[in-house]
Amino acid sequence: MPEEDAGWQRLDKFLFHARFCRTRNVAGDLVAGGGVRINRQPVEKAHARVRVGDVLTLALPRGVLVAEILALAPRREGAAQAQQLYREIAAD
Repeated sequence: MPEEDAGWQRLDKFLFHARFCRTRNVAGDLVAGGGVRINRQPVEKAHARVRVGDVLTLALPRGVLVAEILALAPRREGAAQAQQLYREIAAD
């Protein structure tokens, strides 16, 4: 698979960088278990590409979360920075 560029990022990395998951392994398990959709499409691969503007639906232990990706981060940072990577959307 080609290296990431500024236009996309691996799904497991985004979930880790945005602090939805504690580790990339946990993110991969969430994806493999059917707990993630990108733009309403089920995803089974942790290496799926996400881009700014994509909408993620996550089945997290605390409940279902729908979020639009606003930015991609090169590394995991603090919670305040992580919250600027996405915006929550009210589930319909």
